[in-house]
Amino acid sequence: MRHIGSIATATFAMLILAVASLSFDDRTDAEWPAYGRDPGGQRFSPLKLIHRRNVASLKVAWTYRTGDAYQPRRSRPTAFEATPLYVDGTLYLATPLGRILALDPVTGTARWQYDSGVNKDGGYGDFANRGVSTWKSASGERRIFLATIDARLIAVDAATGKPCAGFGDNGTVNLRAGLRIAPFRFGDYEETSPPAIVDSTIVVGSGIADNGSVGQPSGEVRGFDAMTGRLKWTWDPIPQAPKAVGADTWKNGGAQRTGAANAWSVIAADPARGMVFVPTGSASPDYYGGERIGDNLFANSVVALRAATGERVWHFQTVHHDLWDYDVAAPPVLFDVHRHGRTIPAVGVGSKDGNFFILDRATGQPVFGVEERPVPQSDVAGEVSSPTQPFPLAPRPLAPQSRNAGDAWGPDEASRQWCRDEIGKLRSEGVFTPPSVRGSFMIPGNIGGMAWGGAAYDPERHLLAIPTNNFAAEVRLIPRADFAKEREAGRSLNGDWEFAEQRGTPYGMARRFLRSPSGLPCNAPPWGVLHGVDADTGAVKWTTPTGAVLDGRGAERVAGGGSFALGGPIATAGGLIFMAGTLDPAIRAYDSDTGKELWKGALPTSARSTPMTFRGPDGKQYVVIAAGGHGIPELAPLGDYLVAFGLP
Repeated sequence: MRHIGSIATATFAMLILAVASLSFDDRTDAEWPAYGRDPGGQRFSPLKLIHRRNVASLKVAWTYRTGDAYQPRRSRPTAFEATPLYVDGTLYLATPLGRILALDPVTGTARWQYDSGVNKDGGYGDFANRGVSTWKSASGERRIFLATIDARLIAVDAATGKPCAGFGDNGTVNLRAGLRIAPFRFGDYEETSPPAIVDSTIVVGSGIADNGSVGQPSGEVRGFDAMTGRLKWTWDPIPQAPKAVGADTWKNGGAQRTGAANAWSVIAADPARGMVFVPTGSASPDYYGGERIGDNLFANSVVALRAATGERVWHFQTVHHDLWDYDVAAPPVLFDVHRHGRTIPAVGVGSKDGNFFILDRATGQPVFGVEERPVPQSDVAGEVSSPTQPFPLAPRPLAPQSRNAGDAWGPDEASRQWCRDEIGKLRSEGVFTPPSVRGSFMIPGNIGGMAWGGAAYDPERHLLAIPTNNFAAEVRLIPRADFAKEREAGRSLNGDWEFAEQRGTPYGMARRFLRSPSGLPCNAPPWGVLHGVDADTGAVKWTTPTGAVLDGRGAERVAGGGSFALGGPIATAGGLIFMAGTLDPAIRAYDSDTGKELWKGALPTSARSTPMTFRGPDGKQYVVIAAGGHGIPELAPLGDYLVAFGLP
């Protein structure tokens, strides 16, 4: 009896160990612990409780309202762009007003909230927050980190929401302090993206309004100690030492007086290599570079840094001497390329110009090759544009890069003629047509190509899901003597014109998205698409329109027209890609193998955010999206909704 009992006891113990192991793995699979789920930003969940055969049954499980939708008196409204985290049985997210919320994942009720006290009328250029980050210390203390719109890095206890007293000044580090070029206006220096964390180092970029002047705030990337908030290192994307790598790409002292070139998008990380991959934007100002002659390294680049020290490992520049606001807006995504019998650790980098570069993660060398091609040259006095720009050999350009007046589109002949006439007035020579005093037709425009939504990667299918916006724009340089008069006149087409001073240069700037009086773009649809790209070959396997442009009654104005998207996709092991971000109030599920739309879930307003998914303690898989609207009252009004979908 004792022998049988021993066997039973041993068997029971083995069963307990097996269940414990399964429980741990299940918990890991169930979570969404970083903005891109993993540090490298793949946005892939191994969950498959929701799959192609049952996704059509998804229903709203709960809705939480933050109360933080706000329209300031003189600046842009809030943009609720958060992607929540799910760790240790709790959902964590942030609002544009700098509040951190901890929610019950099954009911959507609040467990605690922390208010950082953001000034709601601070005049922010992009009144957004895309989420929080989390870190667990060696002693097991979990912290939630928030980078606020007014440029503070804040640490709170994940269990209570109380500030971590040992971090910075009672839980706060002032990110406006210590910059090479200090901000001179409150809204010129912001934080909109969650920090990257490698080991015990928090890596933070910045958001900078880069069209105001030559000397906008500088875009240093910085590493802070996750326990104490102590500054560990600073890396300036504009080289300051005369003999530093890249210094020769800034002529006539331009490096010392120029700001921006900042990393405003999400920084990806490779903890195993101890590296972060930093996406940078244009140097200031965007549309005139006569004060910063040269290729302008390390603006418009992805730069690999040592997370512990800030040392540069390699760089790759996607645009030389940017004159188009072609930031690397999309977060880099890390994945493996399987090619010629080899597995190549890679990083994918998308640009607003519609090009997607796949690079060796260790060296920065293009996996499929890159070609420097001649591009149109500037005719503006004082400007020296780059004679060539880099184009990947694969994938092909993922957004249209060449259109002219003869290609003008419109829903009727009057609209088409208006567009032909307007485009015919402009300089139009395809992608990289430089800005001009005459006015230049830019395709893609400044929210075209790959916006901040970025890509997802499905490691089971070796598939990249990459959204692009296909929107053309007009940009005009205005001689300084005429700028005040032009801006005062405020030429407008449906209120589209945006003016920027570009102080310190001979020219101000005016730009608009080129739309006919119908309100629809002058370039042909679809205006928003999702591509399925084979990561091992660079081949585009499928392309599908995303979203819709609706009329005032909620009807689609152009069948299959799609909509530009501010937000990205996620992928799941259930063979699904979930994406929202479009102007219409919906989230959709697409078949990973074909791109076919399988489900559309209605939202209370549009979502300009990236979804996430998790399995709750009740065993159900949920898909969650922040729906905050696009700030267009008649189409996509402001909102403050966090919506969770689940199977009945």
